[in-house]
Amino acid sequence: MKRGAVLVASALILAACGAKPPPPPTPEQALALRPADARLAALYETSCRACHAMPETGAPMVHDRAAWDPRWKQGEAVLLDHTIQGFNAMPATGQCATCTPDDFKALIRFMAGREDSAK
Repeated sequence: MKRGAVLVASALILAACGAKPPPPPTPEQALALRPADARLAALYETSCRACHAMPETGAPMVHDRAAWDPRWKQGEAVLLDHTIQGFNAMPATGQCATCTPDDFKALIRFMAGREDSAK
């Protein structure tokens, strides 16, 4: 009985580890994605979308969990710093002069497919 419980628990743990992220959006789907909040959607449209919805830019595509998960594991503070300071080809503030740190956090969560991770 005890051994059976250990085997079941082990199988459940291994199954959870093997969970695959959802497939990335197609380029057409990426172009159509927007944050639900109208204000954030407007900021996304004028700043983030130009790179994060175009595969040829090299930026992690919006809602592409395979691209965003390794970045997400660095922590939101690191992602926020990279956004504000700039990182690699990412320009400082993502060229959003009107974005606040909270706006950036919400936009990062949206692009990373982590809207449910708010606060």
